Amino acid sequence: MRLTRGSLGDRLALRVLGFAVAWLLRAVGATWRLRLSGEDPFAPGTPFVGAVWHRGLLVAAHTWRNRGLGVSVSRSRDGDRIDAVLRHLGFAASPRGSSSRGGSALLREAIRRIRAGEVIALLPDGPRGPAGVAKAGAVVLAGACGAPLVPVGIAARPCLRFASWDGAFLPLPFARVRCHYGTPLHVPKRASAEEVEALRGELEATLHRLDAELERSLERPTPVPVAGSSDRS
Repeated sequence: MRLTRGSLGDRLALRVLGFAVAWLLRAVGATWRLRLSGEDPFAPGTPFVGAVWHRGLLVAAHTWRNRGLGVSVSRSRDGDRIDAVLRHLGFAASPRGSSSRGGSALLREAIRRIRAGEVIALLPDGPRGPAGVAKAGAVVLAGACGAPLVPVGIAARPCLRFASWDGAFLPLPFARVRCHYGTPLHVPKRASAEEVEALRGELEATLHRLDAELERSLERPTPVPVAGSSDRS
């Protein structure tokens, strides 16, 4: 019998896949030498919109697990798989949609959840790219709900790089992983099209700059750990 997307067998396969990938990510991620830097946006306990390039999703999924975040993903089979993995890592149900499919519904759902106190993360170059080119969705969302937009840079070495459109990577066991919270962008509630475009360009440039700075930091030799230091790097 041919299984349809919504069949019991399909849903079971998704659950098994989500559990297996999440388990593997937890196991590998536990060995990473992770360093977080920048002002922690979680500290004030207020909702915000996070922005991470699509290629850094695996690192983000492990780093911010078990926080109940929602990550917007597309209404596609790939989106189904990503959502299944995230749910097993302690993320909230993903707002679903894209610029071409369900974009308005995604925006309404994301606004509702941010106003309820949740943190929503967006992949500004998703779901189809081009890689490293930000769409305006994150800016529009931040402005609509009055939440700060926090760009997050991610880099790792050594890592396995996949032959995918986004250049996704998975840090190898015991890799050095760097994540940096950039300065939040504040979007006017009634931003004009010109303001949205300017902030979209600023977000894109900031994400590229943060990633480049983190990559350069990984080129330097690893410092000798100091006794009593809590740094995992």
